[in-house]
Amino acid sequence: MSRVCFICGKRTETGRTITRRGKAKRYGGVGEKITGITNRRFMPNLQPVKTVIDGKNKKVRVCVKCLKAGKVVKATRMPKPVVAVQA
Repeated sequence: MSRVCFICGKRTETGRTITRRGKAKRYGGVGEKITGITNRRFMPNLQPVKTVIDGKNKKVRVCVKCLKAGKVVKATRMPKPVVAVQA
């Protein structure tokens, strides 16, 4: 399964972390200098959920934002049918 929300399509995004050193000018320093830039990834908070899709139970990955918003209909456990034994 890919890391994509089944409902809204939210996926992994890329970004950077910037490492700085020095004291900011507004605090009396000579200014901050960038010493390194590292690539990083922002992962969505996906949870596996059993849902009802087209009348069938299916396990999909959904982001927590969609779960909280109520965009997902969770599957309920069906009770086992009672079979009468004939003597």
